[in-house]
Amino acid sequence: MFNIIIGQETSRFGGCSLAVGDLMQKALASNTVQVLVGDNRQVLRQIEPGIVQCCVTSPPYWGLRDYDHVDQIGAESSPEAYVSNLVMVFQGVRRALRDNGTLWLNVGDGYARNGGTGRSGPNALVGNTKKLLQQRNCKVPNCWGLKDRDLMGLPWRVAFALQEDGWLLRSKITWIKKAPMPESVKNRPSNATEDIFLFAKNPSYYYDNQAAREASGANLRNYWILGPDSSSVPHPAVFPRELARRCILLGSQPGDVILDPFSGSGTTGVVAARSNRRAILVELNPVYARQSRLRINQDLQLTMIP
Repeated sequence: MFNIIIGQETSRFGGCSLAVGDLMQKALASNTVQVLVGDNRQVLRQIEPGIVQCCVTSPPYWGLRDYDHVDQIGAESSPEAYVSNLVMVFQGVRRALRDNGTLWLNVGDGYARNGGTGRSGPNALVGNTKKLLQQRNCKVPNCWGLKDRDLMGLPWRVAFALQEDGWLLRSKITWIKKAPMPESVKNRPSNATEDIFLFAKNPSYYYDNQAAREASGANLRNYWILGPDSSSVPHPAVFPRELARRCILLGSQPGDVILDPFSGSGTTGVVAARSNRRAILVELNPVYARQSRLRINQDLQLTMIP
């Protein structure tokens, strides 16, 4: 079963007219993936507190891609504003989590640049299914002592900000990519990793260390070597299903509710449904929400074919 609710978008922080209450209760009574369309800073306030066991998400990286919406996170004028916006989003996530809930967060980094283009940072030139994004003529952000070509350290700046806001930071996992994006740099190593952080709402939290193990049977280590999924998903940033699968299995039980406030292509919902979990996905762009619906429906139909 799949439900999608599309709200009427208004001005910034004006919210969406979402019929969340009764619809959500009915939807979550069965194995359901539900997509709520709107600004997650507003939508999360309408989710009943304490119904989510685990949040698995990857926010847009700052200054990298344009997701075609005026209220998008990642297009802020400074990385400081980006961090502040993420803290606000995850305050809503913490409210929705059970007391023993966890947050699994993938955040990407970037370089401070003066002019030019690249694959990361405020002047990134990135292609998607429709167009090549315009160059963002930004200067090095006036914060944190950043200089031209500085690696900004955004994952850890977000992690420390969330820690200061009350989250318990439990682990940093290095995602080692089997097929990283090629880079033509000659004055530093090419990037081939990203960070995943495990946060807990409280010191006593649910974590099933038997749900995902090393091939040897040992406790799962804090580096995961994962390749990209073969996919024709029309979304510019899709993380591997195996990444979501590990987080969901470690942080929840069958029947639990999984949350992704940055749904994107719907990977978290696909994996949650395959893992016998329910899911709430929040997506700002109605086009991506509809694409998620089609992807999840097609995936579940394939799963049911004997």
